[in-house]
Amino acid sequence: MASLAARRAKDNAVKAVSTGFAVFALFLLAWILWTLLARGLPALSLSVFTHVTAPPGETGGLANAIVGSLIQVGIAMLIGAPIGIFAGTFLAENGKGTRVASAARFVNDILLSAPSILVGLFIYTLLVVPLGGFSGWAGALALAILVIPVVVRTTEDMLNLVPVGLREAAFALGAPQWKVVMFVTWRAARAGIVTGLLLSIARAAGETAPLLFTSLGNNAWSLDLTKPMASLPVAIYQYAGSPFDDWVALAWAGALLITVGVLVLNVASRLVLARGH
Repeated sequence: MASLAARRAKDNAVKAVSTGFAVFALFLLAWILWTLLARGLPALSLSVFTHVTAPPGETGGLANAIVGSLIQVGIAMLIGAPIGIFAGTFLAENGKGTRVASAARFVNDILLSAPSILVGLFIYTLLVVPLGGFSGWAGALALAILVIPVVVRTTEDMLNLVPVGLREAAFALGAPQWKVVMFVTWRAARAGIVTGLLLSIARAAGETAPLLFTSLGNNAWSLDLTKPMASLPVAIYQYAGSPFDDWVALAWAGALLITVGVLVLNVASRLVLARGH
């Protein structure tokens, strides 16, 4: 009885400590969100979406940064998503126990955990310095490199969850492997693959460090990908430390927009995954 009482006491103690840390984490999250809403909501207005950044004291917005982020993230997804899906498919379907697959997984794990600033420095050395200037293309390519490992990992994991019996049934009917992949395994794992794509968009949309070394930022309206291009994360970084109150307010508004966007993508990914199950 004494031993049982001691085990129960330890169990209750561990539960209490775990619950306490969980509540503390939720409190910190709620505090951050409350601060963001309290500072960001008053700064939101129609001009934030319709005006470019203006000099201090004049009416300005984040239209150029919003459009710049959408363009760079969109191009990054167009580059990184196909590469990630096909690489993850190869690892799941043909990469069992091969040296090439082992090397690919090792490199992918490194990219997945590497600091994003290193990716920015890599693209800076590879493109910005040789071409003589910052550009939207360089920013999009840096974001694409961050997208690829996320898509590769989720695609491989989701395809590995597809029952082997589905593949065997398709092969037994005489279907070639490319048809089995396209019409059986991809369809069976589409919810998880889409979830990985949405999560990779969320990661790319919030990155600041790689864009500081690639697209740099632009206070004017510019859709030229060969020139420096504005983005929301860089605008937040630049305006948050400004001595001008209107620029600081724009930084809070931009932070709120990114947070809401990432939240929407995460909720959408969960809904897609739940619907797939």
